[in-house]
Amino acid sequence: MKAIRIERNGGPEVMALSETPTPEVGPGQVRVRHRAIGVNFIDVYHRTGLYKTPLPSGLGLEAAGVVEAVGANVTRFKQGDRIAYASGPIGAYAETYVVNEAQAVALPAAISFDIAAASLLKGMTARFLLRKTFRVERGHVVVIHAAAGGVGQIAVQWAKHLGATVIAVVGSDAKAALAKELGADHTIINGRDDIAKRVREISGGAHVVYDSVGKDTFDASLDSLRPLGMMVSFGNASGPPAAIAPSALAQRGSLFLTRPTLFDYIATVEQLDETAADLFDVTAQRAVKIAPPARYPLADAAQAHRDLEARKTTGSLVLAP
Repeated sequence: MKAIRIERNGGPEVMALSETPTPEVGPGQVRVRHRAIGVNFIDVYHRTGLYKTPLPSGLGLEAAGVVEAVGANVTRFKQGDRIAYASGPIGAYAETYVVNEAQAVALPAAISFDIAAASLLKGMTARFLLRKTFRVERGHVVVIHAAAGGVGQIAVQWAKHLGATVIAVVGSDAKAALAKELGADHTIINGRDDIAKRVREISGGAHVVYDSVGKDTFDASLDSLRPLGMMVSFGNASGPPAAIAPSALAQRGSLFLTRPTLFDYIATVEQLDETAADLFDVTAQRAVKIAPPARYPLADAAQAHRDLEARKTTGSLVLAP
């Protein structure tokens, strides 16, 4: 089978399409014939070495497809089932892959493979951010960075569905228009507007800021919060933020700061199924509409990474094996 492999950390050029043996299933595992593979910023972190992985390595944590083989003691799935997964193990950039049955979810017939691969990891991320890390309720003021991106588009719609006032931070006027179409109440252009000043002018300060940009926006995000607000730093698109002294949180009004990851919120089968079910429910209700993703051939995975890092894309990207 064909798979993307890296021998060393670096730019997109380290990614190579290789011929590798088809993996065998072990006990509790299923082999999935991929129909669509999700591309996410965490894949960039694995490629560059920001998040360390043993080398050589594959890339990718998310895909959707059909079960083509099952191992001993598998009870959740059978051959021919439509499934999706978004928590690895790393190596989804491949025609087929083996995953533990406990890390996959059944894919409803109403959800296409492309939409599943484009939205499962991002949608479950939005879900834990909005419903678990900080439980957004009607009346909350929410700031969402990178609001035209994959997680951002889902989070904007879901936060509005929950009754929040949504302030979307984006990188251009075109992306601001998209965020407004998705339901954002206000938009701020990163790099042109004073983010914290505008948030305070609009709302007096946010209850929560969801920041996936990192270094370039971290201080502005903290300064956007009202006293007792929560800063949720969940990505490093511009690089990791600098270290912060705990006293800086006190000086800004006894703020809360957290750096969560999805995998701690879907650590059990029950948590995984609950999280995915919530996502599929709001998608089926059309409360959250997933735009058709941009498709790249598996062989063009490096170009997909270039476009993602250059912020040339809106919404999600998938690889077609």
